[in-house]
Amino acid sequence: MSELDNLYREVILDHYKNPRGHGVIEGADVEAEGMNPLCGDEVSIFVSFDGDKIEDVKFRGRGCAISQAATSMLMEMVKGRTAQEVAALDREELLEEVGIPLTPIRLKCALLGLGVLKLALHKGKGTPLPNEWAGLAEDLELR
Repeated sequence: MSELDNLYREVILDHYKNPRGHGVIEGADVEAEGMNPLCGDEVSIFVSFDGDKIEDVKFRGRGCAISQAATSMLMEMVKGRTAQEVAALDREELLEEVGIPLTPIRLKCALLGLGVLKLALHKGKGTPLPNEWAGLAEDLELR
């Protein structure tokens, strides 16, 4: 294992043990939840807007280190951005942040929070759900 792989693994463990943006926003403008039935990961995301910008975003969840750490990283990535910017966010940007190669099953774990966030933005601001999520939505339960 390379030094870079070790560094990414340490970052993932740090986000898992000390998640950023963890909690609930009482009176959030919108919320959505989802789960990965293959492994039992669950994520709920709460968003408050200031106009079209994401003023605050928090999540609550349980599951593997990858799903929870990736969602924590996502919270840092999207706060202050517009709903349209985040709706257009390519999953590769989040996967780059995660930084380690993932198996297909772990890929679903890492993308759960992003799928739930995009659903919340769709519900709250009418942003489109990208075509790339069509296949993922079949494997994940998003509400």
